Amino acid sequence: MATCEICVHSCLFVVSFTVVGAKAALHRMDEPLHEDQHTPLSYHGACRIVWLVFLLFITWLIVRALQPVILLFALVFLLAMVLNPLVVWLEKHRVPRFAGVMLTILALMAITATILLFAIPTLSRQLQELVRSMPLMAQGIRVRIESLAQNYPALREALPRTDEIVDKVGGAAGTVGNILLRSTIGFVGGLASVVLALLLLIFALANPRPLVAGYLALTPNRYRGQARRTLERLMRQMIAWARGVAINGVITGLSIGILLWLIGVQPALIFGVFGFLGEFLPTVGAFLVSIPILLVALSIGATKFWLALLVIMVVYQVELNLLVPGVLGKEMRLHPVNILFFTLATVELFGLLGVFLAVPAAALVQIIIDEFYLQPRKPDYVALDREAAAIVEGER
Repeated sequence: MATCEICVHSCLFVVSFTVVGAKAALHRMDEPLHEDQHTPLSYHGACRIVWLVFLLFITWLIVRALQPVILLFALVFLLAMVLNPLVVWLEKHRVPRFAGVMLTILALMAITATILLFAIPTLSRQLQELVRSMPLMAQGIRVRIESLAQNYPALREALPRTDEIVDKVGGAAGTVGNILLRSTIGFVGGLASVVLALLLLIFALANPRPLVAGYLALTPNRYRGQARRTLERLMRQMIAWARGVAINGVITGLSIGILLWLIGVQPALIFGVFGFLGEFLPTVGAFLVSIPILLVALSIGATKFWLALLVIMVVYQVELNLLVPGVLGKEMRLHPVNILFFTLATVELFGLLGVFLAVPAAALVQIIIDEFYLQPRKPDYVALDREAAAIVEGER
């Protein structure tokens, strides 16, 4: 426990020190601009920039060196943020906090075990069938593309050769299969990591006050309010995000799986799981989920392709216009470009499990920039929006 707390405080110190240093450097860099917009960069200003770059570089080295540890702690703390309201609710109903934590953990383990017991065998069987049917699917896609090229000769020059398309699809499928296989082997062989994660989750939920107090203590007094608001906003957004993933993911996954099963596009259960996992990446998840569904439907026939496309459009339109506003509201306001950037960054840093940190990382960076840099400057967002519109539309 002492070792875990030392690691946590070390990470919090590095993050807080970097954020505060960046804030101070940027704030001081702004000051001369109000006096003279044409003042050249001074020696002290250049030193501050070099110091900021040095801090970022040191942080990068620490993150690269401690990738598994940071991933484990990040996932545990994220789960602790999501489960804490349930523990607090139990505590308000006269259940001791530690007992509430144990009840919550046992319920989580029971749900996980139930899913593994009933869903994994079927998912494994359908995944094996999907892998075995890859050659037939590739042949079906080749036939459809050749038929399309014959009916529309103008497309023949625009489209790459069918052999190239099939080879690329097969290579991509093989790469995805290898990633899934390595991830499965790593997950099965990581029993010790799972046990350690459960222990960390219990410690973090049972007594979170020292961790929060340590985070606030490491923050300079003048930034204490901003640090507190950053943590509060992050917790609210993560709870809203987890609620959205749970509700929207179940509804979207069931809808996609059932509708694809009705129109005869298999494996429907696998695609339903893809639909659920796609909710971890708002907006871009729908696009990523649609690609394998449409490829499989195209290999079956043109009618199946259009029916599958209709299913995807209906399901995600309902989600976008009804589920997202009703479940998430205005809590998560992340641009798709930001989500894509942090998705690629977290996957590059932490592997496949890094996908689960993409949205939290994007939300955290957005909140830090807003609290420590934008709000103190009080920008006029209406005027900025007008300037942006003028730039985009080419107005002078």
